[in-house]
Amino acid sequence: MAKNNSEKRISRLGSLGKYAQDFLDYLEIEKGRSLRTKRNYSFYLLRFFTWLDKKNLKPSDITLPKIKQFRLWLNRQTDSKGNPLKKSTQNYHLIALRSFLKYMAKNDIKILTAEKIELAKTPDRQIDFLEGEDLERLLEAPWQIKIKKIIQNRDKAILEMLFSTGLRVSELASLKKEDINLKKDEFTIQGKGGKTRIIFISNQAKYWLKKYLDLRKDMDPALFIGHDRAKSARNKTNEKINNNLTPRSIERTIKKYARVAGITKKVTPHTMRHSFATDLLQNGADIRSVQAMLGHASITTTQIYTHITNKQLKQIHQTFHGNQRKGK
Repeated sequence: MAKNNSEKRISRLGSLGKYAQDFLDYLEIEKGRSLRTKRNYSFYLLRFFTWLDKKNLKPSDITLPKIKQFRLWLNRQTDSKGNPLKKSTQNYHLIALRSFLKYMAKNDIKILTAEKIELAKTPDRQIDFLEGEDLERLLEAPWQIKIKKIIQNRDKAILEMLFSTGLRVSELASLKKEDINLKKDEFTIQGKGGKTRIIFISNQAKYWLKKYLDLRKDMDPALFIGHDRAKSARNKTNEKINNNLTPRSIERTIKKYARVAGITKKVTPHTMRHSFATDLLQNGADIRSVQAMLGHASITTTQIYTHITNKQLKQIHQTFHGNQRKGK
C-alpha cells in the first residue's frame, strides 16, 4: 500500500520519524485500524513534528514544555472556514501523540510519558435523535413520493435497518446479501477496528428486506444497490459490476426523506444510530448492553446518551420516593 503524503514526509524526519512510521504500520497491521485512521494519525503527528521545526528529530525532543507550547499554538489556529479549532479537533492531535508515546514506551524507548499529556475539556456532545411522530414520519417517507417500486422498497428497508440495528452507515453500505439470513433475527459483522459483533434485526426490518430482495433480479452480491437505468444497462453485460450504494449516497437518501417527512433539523444515518441507542435506554436497556450493540470500544463513548434519559428521573423520583410518609 502506497504511503500517504504525511507518511512520506514523516519518514524523512530523523530517528523520531522512523519510529513514527513504525507506529503507523503497527496501527494498520497489529491494531487493525482503518487506512483512514492511519492517515489521520499521520497528519496529526506530522503537524506536531513540523511545529517542532527540526530536521533531525529525536525522542528526547518531545518534552512537556514543548507540548504545552504546541497546545497554545493549536488553540490559536483556525479551520478552513476561519473559525478557531474546536477543542475536540485539538484533542485529536493530542490523542494521536499519546498513542505514539505509549507505543514508544511499550517498545522500551525512553520518551515522555503519555499520561503527562492531558486532553482539553470539551463541552458535552449534543446528540440529535428522532422519536415519536418524527420517527414514524421518516420511516414512512418512501411512500410519500413517486419513485420506482424497487427503490421505495430499498429505501424503506434501509430506514428500518438503520433504526433496527444501530449500524454505522459504512457498515450498512458494506453488507452483502450473503451476510443476512432472513430466517434468523441476528447476523455478525466486522465493524470498526476489525472487531466482530452480533447485530440483531427487528421483524419490520426483516419484512422489508425480504420485500426488496424479492424484487431484485440482478446478480450483484451487495445488499443495497443503485437502480438507475444506466447502471442497470451495464449490469446486463457485466454481471459482476459493483453497484452497491456508498455511505455518501445513503446519507443523501436519509436527508431527502427527512425533508419529505417535514423534519427541519439535520437528519443523517448517525441520527438513526442515536435514535436506536436512545430508544433502547428509554425502554430500560442497561448501558453495557447498548455499548455492546453499538460496538463501542469504551463505555465512555456510550455514556454520551445517558443525559438524554435523565428526563425520566423526575418521574421516577415522584413515583417511588417517600410514598410511605404522610405529607400535607
